[in-house]
Amino acid sequence: MTVHKEGYVIILTILAILLVLNVAAHFIWPDNKLVQNVGYAASVVFFLLIVQFFRSPDRTLVPNENLIMAPADGKVVVIEEVEEPEYFQGRRKQVSIFMSPLNAHVNWYPIGGEIQYVKYHPGKYLVAWHPKSSTLNERTTIVVRDKQGREILIRQIAGAVARRIIYYAEEKQEVIQGGQLGFIKFGSRVDVYLPLDAEVMVELEQSVSGSRTPIARFR
Repeated sequence: MTVHKEGYVIILTILAILLVLNVAAHFIWPDNKLVQNVGYAASVVFFLLIVQFFRSPDRTLVPNENLIMAPADGKVVVIEEVEEPEYFQGRRKQVSIFMSPLNAHVNWYPIGGEIQYVKYHPGKYLVAWHPKSSTLNERTTIVVRDKQGREILIRQIAGAVARRIIYYAEEKQEVIQGGQLGFIKFGSRVDVYLPLDAEVMVELEQSVSGSRTPIARFR
């Protein structure tokens, strides 16, 4: 497992700030070892938490054109049939995965194929499990069509803490199942919209691993 490239600047910045704070504490309280040691310990714990947030798990996937894989690590918080007005403009099955700050925040392509649609939407920062976060929060919508003409929509959604969505998708780009789609910083959610006849293979509250857990199967 490595550190994701999206974390390099933040990690180095935080490391520099912590070093400055600890040096300052050493000069302000030169004889107070308790304060210095508490500062060192708190700095190490905080730094390790930031590093683990930006971890990039090495996931090896054998592509399967009939399976739709989880796009993120986290917990399944929504499984329902909904109206999808942005691209499909019709009914679809929605599976949503909430990523806590302790999850890896890399996003992966659930299927392989050609990207048909990419759209970034600025918006609010409601908590990621809020029912209206899919339509009101900052988000990115990506649609992938496989070689059989089957399409799924992936929506990255920023949460109350997450304030930056990273995506690498471009229209007409060919992508592979399990390839990196992007990254969402500090707490977020990913929605996947499936054909109505897709067989959902996960349950509410189930923990899933991105690019490892199949969430649905094409009929």
